[in-house]
Amino acid sequence: MNLAAELERVIADSAIADEAANAVRRLLDEAQREVVRMATQVQARETELFAAKTKIDALVMELAHLKRMRFGTRSEALGTETKDLFQETIEADIAAAKLELERRQAEAGEQPKPPRAPRERAGRQPLPAHLPRIEHRHEPETCTCGQCGKDLVLIGEDVSEQLDVEPAKFFVHRHIRPQYACRSCETVTAASIPPAVIDGGMAATGLLAWVIIGKYLDHLPLYRLEGIAAREGVTLSRSTLAEWVGRMGVALDPLAQRLAELLRQRSILHADETPVRQLDPGNGKTHRAYLWAYRSNDLDTGPPIVVFDYQSSRSGAHARSFLASWQGSLMVDDFGGYKAIFTQGVTELACLAHARRKFFDLNAAQPNAIAQEALARIAALYEIEQRGRPMSIAERATLRQSEAAPLLHSLHAWLKATRLVVAHGGGTARAIDYSLKRWPALSRYVTDGALPIDNNPVENAIRPVCLGKKNWLFTGSERAGKRAAAIQSLLATAKLNGLDPAAWLRDTLEKLPTCFNRDIDSLLPIARVSS
Repeated sequence: MNLAAELERVIADSAIADEAANAVRRLLDEAQREVVRMATQVQARETELFAAKTKIDALVMELAHLKRMRFGTRSEALGTETKDLFQETIEADIAAAKLELERRQAEAGEQPKPPRAPRERAGRQPLPAHLPRIEHRHEPETCTCGQCGKDLVLIGEDVSEQLDVEPAKFFVHRHIRPQYACRSCETVTAASIPPAVIDGGMAATGLLAWVIIGKYLDHLPLYRLEGIAAREGVTLSRSTLAEWVGRMGVALDPLAQRLAELLRQRSILHADETPVRQLDPGNGKTHRAYLWAYRSNDLDTGPPIVVFDYQSSRSGAHARSFLASWQGSLMVDDFGGYKAIFTQGVTELACLAHARRKFFDLNAAQPNAIAQEALARIAALYEIEQRGRPMSIAERATLRQSEAAPLLHSLHAWLKATRLVVAHGGGTARAIDYSLKRWPALSRYVTDGALPIDNNPVENAIRPVCLGKKNWLFTGSERAGKRAAAIQSLLATAKLNGLDPAAWLRDTLEKLPTCFNRDIDSLLPIARVSS
C-alpha cells in the first residue's frame, strides 16, 4: 500500500498528509531498530547462558570427579553403588551393641527376644590346608552313660577348626664353635664363621627380613616396629633398626639394578609415576619428588617384572635416562614428559582405560547419553580382550583384527561425527577430544596380539605404594627414596610372581653373602619362576 497516496486521499491538505506519512515512517523505523536491538540482546544473552551452562557442566563434572577420588569407590563399573567406607566400623558397632543389649537384658532379668531363624548360607570357607594343625581332643569326663550307667561306644567325631595366630616370636640362635688344639704343634682348629649380610651383627636373616617387610611391604614406620618388639620384651632401638635398613639397601641394590637390566630387555613396557613428599631438612618443609614405575607387559611369555625409580622431579629426562637406548613400545598416559621419548624410535601406546575414564567421570557427574554410548562401545572392546586373554599372541591378533578392528573404526567415526554437534569447552567435548587427539596410539594395540590395551598393570603395581604414603607421609632424603624404590622393586616383583616376599627375602639374605656376581640372577624373584 502507498502510504502517502492513501493519506492524500483521506486528508485533503497534502502538507498534513506528508507530515503524517513522515511520522508513521519514523515510528516504523524506530520499531525496526528496537526489534534489531532486542534481537541482539537476546542473542547475547543466549551466548552468555550457553557459556555459563558449559562452565557449570565442566564444574559439576570436576566436582563429581574430585568427590569420587576423595570419598568414592575406585571401581568404575557401571551400575555399582558406592560402598560405605565405614562398613567395617558399622558392623563392629552393631555386634557390640547386640552383645551389650543381651547383657543388660540378662542383668535386668528380662527374657531376650528369640533370635531370628538364620538364613541359609553357602557355608564358611575352609581354612587353608597348608597351615599346621594343632589337635585338641576333648573327651567326656566319664566313659559311662549318664542315664543308664552302661559303657559308651565311639560312633564318630565332631571336628571344628579355629584360626589362630602368634605375634612376632623372637628367639635367639646360639652358635657354639668348639676349639680344638693339636698337642704336638699347638695348632688351634675351629669351625669358620659363616659369612653374613651384616658381619658381626646381632640380627639373624629372619629378623632382618622382618624389619624390611614391615617397613617396605606393610609400610610400618620404624618406631612401630620398635614398639612391636618392646611388647615382646625385646629392645630394638630405632637407630639400630635404621642402620640395618641402610645396610640392607646397599646389599640388595645390585639385585634391583639387575632386575632393571632384565626389564629393559623386554620389547613392550608400561610406565607411570606418582608424587611423594621428600623432607627438606634446610627449612623443615617438604618438596615434591616422584616415584616412577616401569612394568613388563602381561601378554609377554616371561615372568612379570616391576621396577621403581625414585627421582627428585617429574621431568621427562628421568624416563629417558632410565630407558637409555631402549627401543620398543611404551604404554603411558598423556603426560608430556614422555613425548620426547617417542621421537627417539620408541612407539607410543595410549591407555584406553584413561580414555574411558573421561566418559565415566562425565556420566558420573550427571547422566549423559553420549558418555553412556561411548562407555558401551568401549565395554565391547574390553569384552573381546577378555576372551582373547588366554589365547596365544597369534590367535589374539586374529581375534583383534576380525572383531576389535571394526568396532574401533566405528567408534572413531562416531566420535568425529559427535564432536561436530557438541559445543566447545564442555566436559563432553573434552572427553571426545582426549580420545581423538590420541587415536593413533589408542588404536595401535589392535595391530599386534602382544600389545596391551591399557596401562592398568603398572597402575595396579604402583597402588600399594600410594596407599603406603598415608603411613610414612614423606621420605627423609633422596637416598632413602632410592633405597625404598630398589627394595620395593624386588618385593613387588616377588608378589607378581606368586612368591611369598618374606620367604624369598629371608632365603636371599642367607645366600647373598656367598653368591658370586655371575650367579646373581639365581637370587632374583623371577629365577624360580623361569626355572
